[in-house]
Amino acid sequence: MPARLDHLVIAADTLAQGAAWCERTLGVVPGPGGQHPLMGTHNQLLRIATVNYPRAYCEVIAVDPQARPPGRRRWFDLDDAALRQDLRQRGPRLVHWVAQVPDVQAAVAALARLGIDRGTPTAASRMTPRGLLEWRITVRDDGARLFDGCLPTLIEWGDTHPASALPDSGVTLHGLAVRHPQAAELREALDAIGLDQVGVEGGPASVCATLHGPRGPVRLQSGA
Repeated sequence: MPARLDHLVIAADTLAQGAAWCERTLGVVPGPGGQHPLMGTHNQLLRIATVNYPRAYCEVIAVDPQARPPGRRRWFDLDDAALRQDLRQRGPRLVHWVAQVPDVQAAVAALARLGIDRGTPTAASRMTPRGLLEWRITVRDDGARLFDGCLPTLIEWGDTHPASALPDSGVTLHGLAVRHPQAAELREALDAIGLDQVGVEGGPASVCATLHGPRGPVRLQSGA
């Protein structure tokens, strides 16, 4: 199985705000997700799969106010003060993406050979109505996304992928591209993990996703 886009990360100050943003922006309400005890976060999910992105989904994620402090930096820069303030002031937005790889340890080693510390593969799980969902995901000690969110976090799923339980949402992903001042280095990093379906351009840092749904074509873009 080649490396490929797994999901888009929509960060929100609260999960309720994230769900409202999703309905307002995409025309649909995300479905149930769950809690992440390891990170003190919770999420809701929305299937956006197409032939080119067969397991793609959107993850709307926020710090869980009911969870115990995780005792570590949360993933996706969710403890970063500037990002937290931005989410409170501007509202939910696309901040990152995650790539599925067949062997996360090998992918981390490939990036390390380029001098990139993508983080230690960490075992994580959450309970679902269909049983325990398990995966290994790269999380740095500082929780950083890297390349301003343009270099994906890496994930290796266990026996079950969450997209298999998600209903069709009416929203589909039709393209993903990233832009960064260090475009050559970013392209080299994506090639190193075998991910060639995502375009890379030079310019101000941003992740751009094109989706179609009840609201028509929608372009989501990270960055300022």
